[in-house]
Amino acid sequence: MGSSCIKVTKYFLFLFNLLFFVLGAVILGFGVWILADRSSFISVLQTSSTSLKVGAYVFIGVGGFTMLMGFLGCIGAVNEVRCLLGMYFAFVLLILIAQVTAGVLFYFNMGKLKQEMGGIVTKLIQNYTDGHEDSLQEAWDYVQAQVKCCGWASFYNWTENAELMNRINITYPCSCKDKSKDNSSISPQTGFCEAPVGNGTQSSNSPDEWPVYKEGCMEKVQAWLQENLGVILGVCVGVAVIELLGMLLSISLCRHIHSEDYSKVPKY
Repeated sequence: MGSSCIKVTKYFLFLFNLLFFVLGAVILGFGVWILADRSSFISVLQTSSTSLKVGAYVFIGVGGFTMLMGFLGCIGAVNEVRCLLGMYFAFVLLILIAQVTAGVLFYFNMGKLKQEMGGIVTKLIQNYTDGHEDSLQEAWDYVQAQVKCCGWASFYNWTENAELMNRINITYPCSCKDKSKDNSSISPQTGFCEAPVGNGTQSSNSPDEWPVYKEGCMEKVQAWLQENLGVILGVCVGVAVIELLGMLLSISLCRHIHSEDYSKVPKY
C-alpha cells in the first residue's frame, strides 16, 4: 500500500471515529433521558421496572465507553500508533458482539417485557388515588391524555379501581376523556371527573356511560412500535456498518504501519 493510500485510510478512519464519538454521546444521552424522564410512558416503566433501569445504566456505560473508543481511535489514526489502533479494533469488536447479544436478548424477551409492562400499569390503575400527588400517577395521566387511550387492554381496566367504582355518580379518569366529546376548551387531566348529571336517576357508576377513549394504551404502544420499527432497525444497521468499516480501516492501517513511534503519542 502506497503512502497516499495510507493517508486516505488514515483520514477516513479519523472521520469514522468522529462519527463513533458522536454516536457514543447519543447513546449516553439516551440512557440519561430514560432515567431523567418524568412525563411519558418511560417514566411509568422506569419507576417500577428494575430491568429498564438496568438497561438505562447499560446505555450510559456503553455510550461512555464508545466515546472513549472513538477518542482513542482518532488519536491512533492521526498519529499512526499501532497499539492504539489494535486496542480500538479489539474493543469495537467487543462492543459489536455486545450489541448483537443485547438485540437478540431483547427480541426473545419482548413477550416478557410486554407482560411486565401490563402488570405495572394494571397495578398502577388499581392503586390510583384521586387528589394524591404522585409522579407515577401524573406520568400515566400524561400518557393517556397525549396518546388518547384509556387503561392498558381497554378502559375497563379502570373498573378494578375500588375508589372510582364506589362513586355514585358517573365518574371517570379525567385523563381518559375523549376530547372529541368535550365542548370545553380546558379540562383537567389528573384525578377523577364527574360527568354532568342528566335527567334520569343514576345509582351506580357505569363504565359504559363514561365519555372516555375506548381503546387501551397497549394497542397504541404496539402500533407506535410497528410504525417506528423500520427506523429503529435502520439506525441499528447504520451503527453496525459504521463499526465494521471502522474495524476494517483500523486493521488495514495497523498492518501497514511498519515501525512504532511512541513519540507521536500526545502527552497531556
